[in-house]
Amino acid sequence: MNLSRTTNPKIISVANQKGGVGKTTTTINLGAALARSGRRVLLIDLDPQGNASTGLGIELADRIETTFELLTGDALPSDAALPTSVEDLMIIPATTDLSSADINLMSNEKRSYMLHDALHQPDIDALDLDYILIDCPPSLNILTVNAMIASDAVVVPLQSEFFALEGLSQLMLTIRDIRQTANSALRIEGIVLTMYDKRNNLCQQVEVDARENLGDLVFRTVIPRNVRLSEAPSYALPIIDYDPNSKGSHAYLAFAEEIISREPNPKPRRAS
Repeated sequence: MNLSRTTNPKIISVANQKGGVGKTTTTINLGAALARSGRRVLLIDLDPQGNASTGLGIELADRIETTFELLTGDALPSDAALPTSVEDLMIIPATTDLSSADINLMSNEKRSYMLHDALHQPDIDALDLDYILIDCPPSLNILTVNAMIASDAVVVPLQSEFFALEGLSQLMLTIRDIRQTANSALRIEGIVLTMYDKRNNLCQQVEVDARENLGDLVFRTVIPRNVRLSEAPSYALPIIDYDPNSKGSHAYLAFAEEIISREPNPKPRRAS
């Protein structure tokens, strides 16, 4: 396969093997906020539950070419990508077919590189992307390994709760192993505190501990516990469209700007 491309979108995995930490919420809303900030974004739904796809209004009947076909080489990124209600935000959706990925890919000697090869082929140029965000499943399985080998960086959502930091150790070990064996360029983009309630002493202590132990790896932006943020997926909308004036909307727009500001040579905002 010819892996020469003319565009170079930044590929970020959003990963945490613990469920319920705001991983899919972060993928959807960061993607929407980046698009609103003048970037062209593709979401890859790599979770068999397909929550990112549902949260952006992609009906099951419309999920014809999915991330499963992308992994197996039966679909090109430009064919599988679907538009969303947010301008400049696209998604390659997922179905429960992904649940059998471990078995279906087992006989392929490049099984851990399938997503890498799919996203590093010339066809990706047709989408003219600035960012690719990968919503990983809540486990460290072959799908998450594929995502990290394909990625430039990892964003880790960290719920502001007791034992939160302890749960990071296995993820950090996995990232280290992938850096040593398959993707030496992979780095941790940062850790974003989610479901944060500034009135809660425990949340405040988790933030203090995280910043003391992880320093600049922890993003300045924190994502608040916000009812409107929880409601948005049921309306198949990102928070910036469901309630633009909510704390959750402001937080994700700030998070997107922080992501952009960390680029060594940030691309200029696209003309709307």
